[in-house]
Amino acid sequence: MAENHPPANRHGVRSGKKKGKRKSRPHHGKIAGKSPGRISPIAPTPLAGPATLADVGDLSTAPVLPETESEPAAPATSERPAIWQKPLPHHRQAYAAIDLGTNNCRLLIARPSGEHFVVIDAFSRVVRLGEGLAQTGYLSQEAMDRALAALHVCADKLRKRNVHLARSVATEACRRATNGAQFIDRVYDETGIRLNIITAQEEARLAVLGCHILLEQGEGPAMIFDIGGGSTEMVLVETGDTVPRIIDWQSAPWGVVSLTESVGAIDDTPQARAIAYAEMRRRVDEGFADFAERVASMRDAATGAGRIRLLGTSGTVTTLASLHLELPQYDRRAVDGLVVPAESMRAISERLSKMTPAERIALPCIGRERSDLVVAGCAILESILEIWPADRLGIADRGIREGILRSLMAGGASPKSAQQRTAA
Repeated sequence: MAENHPPANRHGVRSGKKKGKRKSRPHHGKIAGKSPGRISPIAPTPLAGPATLADVGDLSTAPVLPETESEPAAPATSERPAIWQKPLPHHRQAYAAIDLGTNNCRLLIARPSGEHFVVIDAFSRVVRLGEGLAQTGYLSQEAMDRALAALHVCADKLRKRNVHLARSVATEACRRATNGAQFIDRVYDETGIRLNIITAQEEARLAVLGCHILLEQGEGPAMIFDIGGGSTEMVLVETGDTVPRIIDWQSAPWGVVSLTESVGAIDDTPQARAIAYAEMRRRVDEGFADFAERVASMRDAATGAGRIRLLGTSGTVTTLASLHLELPQYDRRAVDGLVVPAESMRAISERLSKMTPAERIALPCIGRERSDLVVAGCAILESILEIWPADRLGIADRGIREGILRSLMAGGASPKSAQQRTAA
């Protein structure tokens, strides 16, 4: 779990800091002339078993991230007497979640509101932390600088919002990079944010916890997937009255960045684009082959009963849903909770795979930032639709950050259902 200490000033520089070995720091005192607003540390809650474990267990009984006791105040002195401050009521406390992925850095700050929460601040920036990782095995200086610039913004927001409790996680890029741990140390030194590199298993658990309420109502197993920048997780769940129970799961080392870079530069010809897309599909199919075999019997039973359900959370599915709706620009309110025909998503994926880079850039909701990565996302999505051939696909613009917030705020329990809109 991540323990975040807001920096002493807006540049993340602590007064009186000396070079050399870091020492433990007290968390008392004011920050940039404000009240402490400090972030209490929290204990890790890893799921038991190795990363290859098939049955992750019942999320409704998964450990809850507790709010820990505040550290004792510094002893009173004649120069600075200790002052006791009454803690804010639970519903007024701000909680934060940072998700540093292979492609994006995202922050969400919210306050509890009954069984839900109200977002009071958010931030998202494409940082491409994993750029070049497939070729070199380490994070480049340029990529780390981009991520740090985004994390400085996050640190400012944590401090300004007086965040009570936060968890910050890093995923596949930092898991794979040989210098991932050194980068985590650098982030803490420069921003005060302590990132925790989570396992693929924990990543899958948090994604399910954050978006499962958008699953269509029904019985039997359902599939939830998260297409990331460096990896993709598929999670088979059984729904009930509370948080779904994970039946089986798999993480493949193919996300939109890693898959794009593994194929390399593509000649600007229809034949070259077709060959590259087929190779992407082959690699993803291979990565999920064992999982596809394990879930085959449940897939066939669900298909035969006409109750096969599928929910996706990622930039890929939200982008394709925007194209399905023909939105002039991205609108989360129109996309989050949408249900679209799977055939429409297949058709859009096939169309994008055949386009030139310039044609993709010209499309609303894609632009230059996503133009070179969206094709890999389409290949991953098509492979998922082969493994779990639902007629309809639920779209979630939520995931790991929301899962973290629900855990922090008191129990990992989620609302039993959510309103969904269905697109024809």
